[in-house]
Amino acid sequence: MKRKINFSAGPATLPLTVLEEAARAVLEYNDTGISILELSHRSKEFAAIVKESETLVKDLCGLDDNYEVLWLHGGGRLQFCMIPMNFLSERDAAGYIDSGHWSEEALEYAVHYGDVQILASSKESNYDRLPEWPTDIPEQLTYVHFTTNNTIFGTQWHHIPKTDVPLVADMSSDIFCRRHDYTRYALFYAAVQKNLGTPGIALVVINKDMFRRQARLVPPMLNYKAQAAEHSILNTANVFGVYTSLLMLRWIKAKGIDNIEKENKKKAQLLYDAVDNSGLFTPHVKEKADRSIMNVCFTANTPEIEKAFLARCEENNITGIKGHRSVGGFRASLYNAVSVEDVEVLVRLINPDL
Repeated sequence: MKRKINFSAGPATLPLTVLEEAARAVLEYNDTGISILELSHRSKEFAAIVKESETLVKDLCGLDDNYEVLWLHGGGRLQFCMIPMNFLSERDAAGYIDSGHWSEEALEYAVHYGDVQILASSKESNYDRLPEWPTDIPEQLTYVHFTTNNTIFGTQWHHIPKTDVPLVADMSSDIFCRRHDYTRYALFYAAVQKNLGTPGIALVVINKDMFRRQARLVPPMLNYKAQAAEHSILNTANVFGVYTSLLMLRWIKAKGIDNIEKENKKKAQLLYDAVDNSGLFTPHVKEKADRSIMNVCFTANTPEIEKAFLARCEENNITGIKGHRSVGGFRASLYNAVSVEDVEVLVRLINPDL
């Protein structure tokens, strides 16, 4: 089988070694005589999977035992609900920084549970840049929520100023793409289908101090403290989803965060240089300091160029290159499993003279 070069924003490409190990486990997991798809979420084998994944997350993030690692159903959107449901009462206010589609959707969910203050937004410019980080964040806010990387528009926060208010981060599309100070956050989460596995679940890491900020009584399935007490197994867990994430965590650990960051920056630089110098395409994000190293978004200067470029991509075994329907154009997602060689193929199509 000839694998396609997959630039999809998610579900994203996975390393071949991870796919091969997952495929073996589908037939039989660790000499148990059953498939990973049949493995009980109450088994000692799955308990070991969860434990190892928790250890690897803390190790990769540089976190101590004051943090809980959870694997929860519902992807990122359920976290849009659970965060305000747990920590925002009708008497409180939370701050949201609106830098793209997903941050806007997160705040739209939050208004069902309490007062939401938009601290900064770049919506008026169609999110072609990051908004200025607010310098006067009210100390009485319950938390401040922001999205570290914006997949649809191609912006990424490369510097996050300190704040005394608990910081909550949606890191769905750039977790483990670079060295990062994860201790900055009271809670961070990631839908795993980009840098960390297959769709359907989310990684949530929460500082235990947040448990004291519980704003209302919520059912156990939607309660972070209750989920932590049961190690994310309040009901039948997505065993295969967690296992695939464990394989990805092992792969990340073996490759090394510094090596991953170096490679990701190289991939992004190659592609941005090609787009900037092509004369045929225009980058969505003009401000270079705001550009994402995970999602490079650009448009063709004419419909004819767009059509021809799409055809060239198909001829060269490239998939997942079309931009989000709300923006159009093209989007190349350069997640950790995308190789430099994959990007070089795309660069040659953008600028054949390179």
